[in-house]
Amino acid sequence: MDRFKYAGKRIGMVICLLFSVGILWFYGSVEVSAIGSSIGQHENNLTGDTDFSTTINPPGTANTPEELNQLNTQNILELRVNGDNGQINGALRILITLTLIMLLPTLLLMMTSFTRIIIVLHFTRAALNTQTAPPNQILVGLALILTFFVMEPTLTQVNEQALVPFENGEIKQEEALELGMAPLRTFMYRQTQVKDVDLFMQISGLEWDGVNLEEIPNSVLIPSFMISELRAAFWIGFMIYIPFIVIDMVVASTLMSMGMMMLPPTTISMPFKILLFVLADGWSVIVGELVRTFY
Repeated sequence: MDRFKYAGKRIGMVICLLFSVGILWFYGSVEVSAIGSSIGQHENNLTGDTDFSTTINPPGTANTPEELNQLNTQNILELRVNGDNGQINGALRILITLTLIMLLPTLLLMMTSFTRIIIVLHFTRAALNTQTAPPNQILVGLALILTFFVMEPTLTQVNEQALVPFENGEIKQEEALELGMAPLRTFMYRQTQVKDVDLFMQISGLEWDGVNLEEIPNSVLIPSFMISELRAAFWIGFMIYIPFIVIDMVVASTLMSMGMMMLPPTTISMPFKILLFVLADGWSVIVGELVRTFY
């Protein structure tokens, strides 16, 4: 049975091959032409529905811009700027917008106050030992709102100095990018420690007088800002942990003195942590002091 199946497959392959060769031979013998017709049209080797050519002069015979524009009346390409004000075309504007949306998470994490805020909020939840309360969505949403609050003056400067003049055609794209980056650089520089800038300047082999912001490239300022933000966030998180560690130690000592060593101390201490946090108006205190660190 296997031999018959194998022979049948071979015969089928041979038939398909012969059929393909026959089709190629048939089409190779047919003469294809775009001119000529049984009705008598296109007698002058012209294509289309008319009997005259739209080509005024043969290609390559133009000597002036006017003659070049008359080579083919059907193939003229015109580029117009909207009112000569330099505004971006709608399709190009959509493309730029989509590109910025893809880069927005990176910019948000690296060049704003989001990093410090989300880390501090995470430390607060971990210190309370409430597992997923509040959930990640709430923490990220609160961090985004606080980031917008902190960055609003900077974003206003970017809009007034770069975006609005560029939309009005007063400045070019390169100048708009430079003016739009200046407020962000100022914000990052105020939150960055000098030793972090010196570290990356030494790694990159650049020199810096320790004062002028203009001498710091973005490739150095952005990672320096990130390191400074992580250091500040972890320091604030440590300060938040201290009162809750004290509660854990008191509860653990009490349970051991009562001989209840099998009972996890965190199970008993968590209600006391939440009670202390609520009585001290913890969210208001932490968020308020956290926002003040940027001013």
